Amino acid sequence: MNLNKAFFHAAYGTAKQLPQSDLPEIAFSGRSNVGKSSLINKIFNRKALAKVSSTPGKTATVNFYDVDGAYIVDLPGYGYAKVSGSEQKRWADLMDGYFSGKRNIRLVVQLIDMRHSPTKLDMQMLDYLEQLGYNFVIALTKSDKLNQTETKKRLAALEEELSFLRQKPECFPVSSLKGTGIEALKEKIQQTID
Repeated sequence: MNLNKAFFHAAYGTAKQLPQSDLPEIAFSGRSNVGKSSLINKIFNRKALAKVSSTPGKTATVNFYDVDGAYIVDLPGYGYAKVSGSEQKRWADLMDGYFSGKRNIRLVVQLIDMRHSPTKLDMQMLDYLEQLGYNFVIALTKSDKLNQTETKKRLAALEEELSFLRQKPECFPVSSLKGTGIEALKEKIQQTID
């Protein structure tokens, strides 16, 4: 799979609109403001493939990007308090519709801000993915904000924080700004698709 051959395919706002899964999919999930769009742009070496917003919670649709015979799927960010209850429900229904449908999801890249402990919603999402039997990895975003000592502490703490999972997930400290960990994550994505 050539990761440089990426373009926007379509966006869907409700679960009913989601098309049948006809290609392998790599889904990106995480809370609002965790850096999903920036990470997607960095992985695919494009400045504006996914729209980056200064306002959290802007991705309100499931966005599909065609990448050389596979789909990269940018899921709506969760946990942003400034959206209405009806909008939060629509997002929840959309996410549930995506994951519970018969889709060819090869890998879910779950994003967590490396500077902080996973939120309650992050933990619920990881538990949900494990319960459904999805193959997932964790991209620890904003790793450039920590020094080496802080990074070691956070990685050690994360082992304890994620001990509720039956299987230990592979974690990739990444920085969309400096490019740290991007090549390793790209390799994982390619291995999953090829």
